[in-house]
Amino acid sequence: MTVDGPSLLELRCPRCGSPCSTRFYGPCDDCRDQLRASMGTEARAVVAVEYEPKMNVTPNAVASKE
Repeated sequence: MTVDGPSLLELRCPRCGSPCSTRFYGPCDDCRDQLRASMGTEARAVVAVEYEPKMNVTPNAVASKE
């Protein structure tokens, strides 16, 4: 048995209400292009700060037992 992938769904665009056929539920191609143009931004690198425990945090007594 071979599966070619999900079939196209006939539905209405949740954003503009026009009929469209897509593989997954969501905005139509025109709405998706508009959203990318207005909301899309360039990817940027995010630097995470290393975790530093608070001064009132004490180590677990079992974990620090020698």
